[in-house]
Amino acid sequence: MKLLLDTCTFLWLAADHCRLSEAVSAAVTSHENQTFLSTASAWEISIKYASGKLNLRQHPDRLIPKLREASNIYSLAIDEESALLAGRLAQFHSDPFDRVLVAQAVVHGMTILTPDRNIEQYAVRVLW
Repeated sequence: MKLLLDTCTFLWLAADHCRLSEAVSAAVTSHENQTFLSTASAWEISIKYASGKLNLRQHPDRLIPKLREASNIYSLAIDEESALLAGRLAQFHSDPFDRVLVAQAVVHGMTILTPDRNIEQYAVRVLW
């Protein structure tokens, strides 16, 4: 299964946070799954860190690639098809980063790992 991490899920994974569900922890560590982090999430983290809204133990430039590599998480670029679909999605969610994640999950046949109930309103697989 192809998994797409929500930004908060990635950050909780980075902090080894107990907020991850057992299902998410099992899915991310399973060798049967491929786990991805969208460049939209890297962008969101960078913006929030730069504005002082997000405190991290390392700068995102180091933290994100380091954690992705250590956790076998692949980077997922924002492709044109996903970008265009994000603009056509119903307005269940106003966060543009989450809308891109939903679009990427639809286009690439992925399951989003997120606790965000708003995302469940879309025709996309969610695991939490």
